[in-house]
Amino acid sequence: MVTPFDKELLNILQTGLPISHRPFADMGKVLGADEEFVLSRLKSLKEEGYLRRIGPFFDSEKLGYRGSLIAVKVKPDFMEGVATFINGFAGVTHNYEREGKYNLWFTLLAADLAEKNAVLAAVSAQPGVEELLNLESRKKYKINVQFKLK
Repeated sequence: MVTPFDKELLNILQTGLPISHRPFADMGKVLGADEEFVLSRLKSLKEEGYLRRIGPFFDSEKLGYRGSLIAVKVKPDFMEGVATFINGFAGVTHNYEREGKYNLWFTLLAADLAEKNAVLAAVSAQPGVEELLNLESRKKYKINVQFKLK
């Protein structure tokens, strides 16, 4: 269960994570808690599925990576296994189920064409995968989404 403390913690985490030697201690000071409590709440929020990951955003294109949106047609009985397999790749940033012919979509960042092709081949070979569509990024549109939790 998300508490009022958790909501404030998540609000700070989205937009104001301090860049310091002890960012979670700094957040705790703002919230009136110690570092250990902040870390324990973040761990719980992750375990409960409210928080997926904490990490920076980089301009992947400037770092030499190429992005693709991948649409996959997966037999329903194989959905969970295929999604779990896809999530095992470091370059996968989003993975979600949708309704329609292509019912599993994910984004993939790869350092080069060989790496991307290897991932796509591995996904295509998974049991239950019937079809895969690679929609390579041509132009990036970045939307900054922040959720003000009350």
